[in-house]
Amino acid sequence: MTGAPQLISPPRIAVVAAMAQELAAVLALLDHEHTERHAGRDFHLGALHGQPLVLVLCGIGKVAAAATTALLAERYGVSRIVFTGVAGGLHGNVKVGDLVLADELLQHDMDASPLFARHVVPLTGKSRFAVDADLTRQLGQAAEAVLVDPHAAFGAEAAELAVTAPRLHRGLIVSGDQFIASASASQALRAELPDALAVEMEGAALAQVCHDLDLPFAVIRTVSDRADDSAHVDFLRFVEVVAARASAAVISHWLRAREHHQASLYARPARRRSGVLVWRRR
Repeated sequence: MTGAPQLISPPRIAVVAAMAQELAAVLALLDHEHTERHAGRDFHLGALHGQPLVLVLCGIGKVAAAATTALLAERYGVSRIVFTGVAGGLHGNVKVGDLVLADELLQHDMDASPLFARHVVPLTGKSRFAVDADLTRQLGQAAEAVLVDPHAAFGAEAAELAVTAPRLHRGLIVSGDQFIASASASQALRAELPDALAVEMEGAALAQVCHDLDLPFAVIRTVSDRADDSAHVDFLRFVEVVAARASAAVISHWLRAREHHQASLYARPARRRSGVLVWRRR
């Protein structure tokens, strides 16, 4: 076969959120190519800072997250997945506006006892699913850089919602098909899982599927409430003013760092092989 050489494109990175408001700020930054619709979901393909991306709104809950993860892996062959959005804070040190980066994820409503221990996913022998260490480290560095000047990332409106000095936490995030919005439910989770930092409705399902597929993933959340009786107060405004901007700032910073790192690794095109142009490390 003759003609112009083809440049092998790297696989896309997936950025996923459960709600449209959570994804909107990242989507606004995307150099958009086109949108494909599959299984009731819009997959937005494009690039940011030279990194090929696919952005998708998965919907709320564990089944929605699991189905979306499988689609991203099988249909788009993504290289890694970053799940972002909001969560309710559980641990006493976690405040509204803080960022929580998962090291592990667990389904707090998984209970197949007495056949399996509580929280253990049947036939896996696991209750806690670990994130990809390198990807999570990179996102943590990006988050720390963003939080040096939260006013620049979040804007003045964040202060109106009492978000003035957000911090980054790393540890356990728990997931379940419940919106935890009462003090009693929050206290029950803290008593059962005292090391849990935050609670949401999708991350642990994504983690289980990524574990099965050997697919690197990370989960980063902005704490929107304390998962108690005030959890509904100004929720959508918080997502738009704080959480969506936090997600966009961290992901943009992370992808910019990837772009710079790749530029330092790949100096020039290597020799042509069968009409395909392959990049050579410096």
